[in-house]
Formats: sequence, structure tokens, C-alpha cells
Amino acid sequence: MTLEKIRWVQMAFQLKGSVVSSIYQRVLWCGLFGFVISVLHYFDLPVSKPMIGTILPSLVLGLLLVFRTNTAYERFWEGRRCWGNLVNTTRNLARQIWVTVNEISPEDREKKIATLRLIIAFVIATKLHLRGERENHELRELMSLSRYNELSTINNLPLEVAFWISDYLQQQYNRNCLHTYQLINLQELLNLLVDNLGSCERILKTPMPLAYAIHLKQLLLVYCFLLPLQVVDTLGWWTGLMVAVVSFTLFGVEAIGLEIENPFGYDDNDLPLDAICNTIKNNIEDLIHTQSNAARSLQDSMAN
Repeated sequence: MTLEKIRWVQMAFQLKGSVVSSIYQRVLWCGLFGFVISVLHYFDLPVSKPMIGTILPSLVLGLLLVFRTNTAYERFWEGRRCWGNLVNTTRNLARQIWVTVNEISPEDREKKIATLRLIIAFVIATKLHLRGERENHELRELMSLSRYNELSTINNLPLEVAFWISDYLQQQYNRNCLHTYQLINLQELLNLLVDNLGSCERILKTPMPLAYAIHLKQLLLVYCFLLPLQVVDTLGWWTGLMVAVVSFTLFGVEAIGLEIENPFGYDDNDLPLDAICNTIKNNIEDLIHTQSNAARSLQDSMAN
């Protein structure tokens, strides 16, 4: 058996990251109900209603498998696209700040490095904001104590960090360390960061319509409890197992939709925001250290 096949089998029986734990009770109840129906049918009670099969299946499967799944995955993918844009934009913004902002005094290098770390802070603050969390040690190590304390009075952390970056760019323009077109270009990149923040907030604050969610659950229950009446005459004692398998499929798809419609949390099926933030942090820190070392080497060569 190849490694790929082994992984496929392992994943098929993997519980971590699956929705089994959230739906197994409903599946067991549906299976138990199917077993009760098979018992009643065994004692010749009139529980078999085959005509029910022509009423609901197309409605249930259409609403659940098409609309619910597609809508949830669209939200998940839009969130991933926003974070992909954040990665690209932070790289471009950090690179252009390092290259285009002139250094007049010795302190300018430190201010530039501090601003690059504020770009990292923006991304981490975005992650915390989407998770409903406040400032923590991740932000503390990226800024001065005064700025970190200032965040405790701010509702939207990433927006405040974006303001600090914008303020730095304006100051450099006033000092003639940036040309007008350079400032405009950098501000446009910063605006892209804020736009992606807004897109993520839209996903977070636009839940699935309540009426649809309620109606879908009602329809699922009706279908799962009518199913044994439809199949008991054909399946007999296998009715409970059949109902459990079908309900596992339907409840599972609904649970997957619930899992991925808000992709910014800590669940196994959410976006790996911590890993993405670490990637951005490593990229910018590499830029800082590489360019700083290159500058020191140039100064040493000129001194010699």
C-alpha cells in the first residue's frame, strides 16, 4: 500500500478536525428512532408510508448540500483570500518603506525598523481583533511601552496601528525623506491593508440569516424522522442503521458549514492565522536583519 493510500485511510478514520463529535448524538437519536419504527413494523403496526419519499428529499438535499455548503465555503475562501492579500501587501509595504524612505539622521534607521515592526503588529492586531481578543505579549514585543498602553483604550486595534504607520509616512514626507508619488504609493498599500481588515470584519459580522438556519434545521429533522417510515417496509431491521447513515451525512454537511462560515477562530477547520502571522513576521524580520547587515558591511568597507 502506497503512502498516499495509507494517509487516505488514516484521514478517513481521523476524529480530530472532523464533525463527528458535534453530530453523533443527533445521529444516534435518529438511528434509535429508526430502530423503534422497525420494531413497530415487526408487530404489524401501520408505520410504513412509502409515498413520503416523493415529498421531501429534493428540498432537503437542494437546500442543504448546495446553498448551505456553497455559502459557507465562499465565506471561508474569501477570508483566505483576504489574508493572502495581507501577506503580499505587508511584504510590498515593508520593502518599499525600507528602500524609499531616506535616512538623514542616525535615529532614522531605528524609526524605520520600528515602523516595519508596526506592520507586523497590524497583522497580529487584525488576528486578535477578528477573534475578539485584546492586546497581548505578541504586540508588546513589537512596539514601545507607551504605544502598547495606548492600545488598552482603543476598540479597533489594527486601525490604530495603521494610523501610526500613516503618521510616520507623513512625517517622513514633511522632512523631505519621501517624494509625493512615493508617499501616495505607500499610503495606497496601507489602504489595502485596511481594506482587507474591513473585508474580514464583513465576514465576521454577517452571519447566516437566522430564518434560513432555523428552517434548514427544521427541514432536516422532518426528513430524518420521516425517512424510517419510508424505508421500513423494504429494509426491516436494517432501518435504524440506514437512518443513522443518512442522518450522519446530512447533519455532517450542515456541521461543516457551521465550522467554516467563521474562519478566524481556533478550530481545526479555521484558517491558520497564527502560522500566517508568523510567516509575515519572519519575512519582515529577515528584511530588517539582512539589510542592516548589508548596511554595516558597506560602512565597514568604506571605513577601510
